[in-house]
Amino acid sequence: MRIRIVDTFTDRPFTGNPAGVLVLDSDTFPDADRLQRIAMELNLSETAFTHPLPPGGEAEWALRWFTPTTEVDMCGHATLATAHILHTTGTASGTMRFAARCGILTATTRPDGAITLDFPTAPLTPETAPAGLAAALGAEPLSVHDTGPHIGDLVVELSDEATVRGLTPDLVTLADVSRRGVVATAAAQDPSRGYDFVSRGFFPRVGIDEDPVTGSAHTALAPFWSARFGRNELTGLQASARSGLVRTSLRGDRTLLTGEAVTVIDGELLTTL
Repeated sequence: MRIRIVDTFTDRPFTGNPAGVLVLDSDTFPDADRLQRIAMELNLSETAFTHPLPPGGEAEWALRWFTPTTEVDMCGHATLATAHILHTTGTASGTMRFAARCGILTATTRPDGAITLDFPTAPLTPETAPAGLAAALGAEPLSVHDTGPHIGDLVVELSDEATVRGLTPDLVTLADVSRRGVVATAAAQDPSRGYDFVSRGFFPRVGIDEDPVTGSAHTALAPFWSARFGRNELTGLQASARSGLVRTSLRGDRTLLTGEAVTVIDGELLTTL
C-alpha cells in the first residue's frame, strides 16, 4: 500500500503543512484502530484515508482524517493533499467529490496547478474568553468567537501581527481552556506583502501542539475578516515556522480555499491493512 506525504498550501517542499495520504483499493475503510495506528506512526498533523465509492452517488470518494491521537470531523490541508495525489497520479481529475463526516466536500484542480476546496462556512458566535485563556496564550484577546460543531475551535483576535507571531503559549493550560484548538489571528501589518491577515493554530487537545497551516480554520477566518474588510476575496498567511498561504473566497454558507501542493515522499506500507 502506497503512502505519500504531501506539503500543502505551498509550492515548495519542506514548507506549508505536510499530510499523509493513503488511497485504498477496497470499497470500505479498515477498522478505525488500524487507521489510527498508521496516523500515529506517520506522526503528522493529519493523515487522510480515501477509497472509491460506487458510481451514481453524491460523491466519488469516501474520506477520513486522523491526527496522531484522534479522528477529526473536518480537515482542509489533508483534503487538498488527497486531491493533489488523485490528480497527479491520474486517478481523478477536474472536480472531485468527497463524502466525509462533515458532509460532501469538493476539490477542483485548476490549470495552474492550484486546487480549490469547497467547504461549509463555519458559523461564528461571539463569546466571553474562557478563564485562563489570556494567560495560556500569553496575550490579551480583543475578541473570541466559537466556530461551531464541525470545527470546534476558538478564533481569538489579537492586537496585531507581531503579537500573533510572537506567541509562546502554555500548551498544557491551553488544552484545558480550548475545544479542538485555538486559532489566534490579527490583521496583516503590511497588506502589500501579499496577505490580508495572519493566524497561528494550536491544537494540543488532539495531539498537535501547533499546526503549520490549518485549512479548516480558514472557513472561520474568511467570514471573520471578510466582515472586517468588506471584501469576500482574501489571502491568509499562517505564520508558523513552516508557513503557508490560503486564498479564501466567501460564498455565503460555503467558503472556497485555494492553495498549491507538492508531493515530497512516496513510500510503501510494509504491512497489510
